[in-house]
Amino acid sequence: MDGYFAGRLHHQLRDHVRDFAEREVRPHIPAMEAGRAVHRDLSRLIARQGWLGATVSKEYGGMGLGHLAKTIIIEELSRVSGAMGAMVQASQLGVAKIVHFGSDDQKKTWLPSIAAGGCLPTIAVTEPESGGHVLGMSATAVRDGDDYVLNGRKVYVGNSHVGDLHGVVVRTGPGPGGLTAFLVESDREGFGVGEQKPTMGLHGFSFGELYFDDCRVPASNRLGDEGDGLAVAYSSSVLYGRANLTAVSLGIHRAILEETTKFCEERRRYGKPLHELPSIKLKLGQLQSRLMTARLSAYHAVHLLDQGLPCDAELMNAKLVNVESAIDSARNAMEIHAAAGLFTDCPIERYLRDALHMFAPAGTSDIQLLRLAEVALDRAKGQWSQRLSEEVRIGAAV
Repeated sequence: MDGYFAGRLHHQLRDHVRDFAEREVRPHIPAMEAGRAVHRDLSRLIARQGWLGATVSKEYGGMGLGHLAKTIIIEELSRVSGAMGAMVQASQLGVAKIVHFGSDDQKKTWLPSIAAGGCLPTIAVTEPESGGHVLGMSATAVRDGDDYVLNGRKVYVGNSHVGDLHGVVVRTGPGPGGLTAFLVESDREGFGVGEQKPTMGLHGFSFGELYFDDCRVPASNRLGDEGDGLAVAYSSSVLYGRANLTAVSLGIHRAILEETTKFCEERRRYGKPLHELPSIKLKLGQLQSRLMTARLSAYHAVHLLDQGLPCDAELMNAKLVNVESAIDSARNAMEIHAAAGLFTDCPIERYLRDALHMFAPAGTSDIQLLRLAEVALDRAKGQWSQRLSEEVRIGAAV
């Protein structure tokens, strides 16, 4: 691995995931691009590699390697397919709620299955009317004896159409203390999945709509106590969502540079490789510089997270830098490719479409900048990375 955070196991993990991605994922890309629908078989195959358990302790059958290892896995998959990198990041986001808020029974029940690839978890927070404003949600859960009855809709749920266990945050009362999280199995009566709609990019991945119509779940499926839903939503987004989307962006960014460099070496102008043109060489240098800066911000943030150190601001900045850099580099790469980049047999146009999908989840760039401004003004509202430091401090000795 590039950089000074690497350990031997990280190097080996990177080589293993890269080899798998080239052999097992790349051949499916044409079909995924043509079909524009979730690729269930490939999603399950990837899950069975055990990578969803990167941050799950060995006690529960996981890898116990932490967030840097998770970043490497997502990055290497995304270098080949942003869709499959997104699939893994969404599932590992679903892991967070159980790791941090699950009871002993819930951990024993679900984490081994997730780590083995038998269960794909999700997290469902966003709603059609409230968007990213968590406190504006209106989906509800009402206590009825030993059960809760859920009603409402959730949108933009990663792995919506392939997920087995949905972590759903709904309203059980008024105000910030009125949100509660539940584990909802996909085969429960009253649970439904909306029609998968075609999207601009990430073909092969699903992020759609979930419905709850008098969906009854036992109280034992509640994550934590009533009122813990806001903490479930925020901690999952801050500690996992931003880091995971950073990793997807980083992988796409690497693919952009590699493909563009290859194009400039193979395409000739005036009897010389295209990269001999000064204007092209400058753009390549810019792509390289952006990637190096983005990589450092990504690895630094998750390294701190694995050490159990406060790093909310670093995670925000890593998401901001990596998303914006990948989009900027994709545009520059399209400029270098010119008309050749517009054809769908050229992967550059796919990288641009996929990179744009990273902008909104876990907070747009404007949201990250607003939160970073609060850091600058010393008005930041606590540190999720510090509050949950014991749970995230795994793999630090790798």
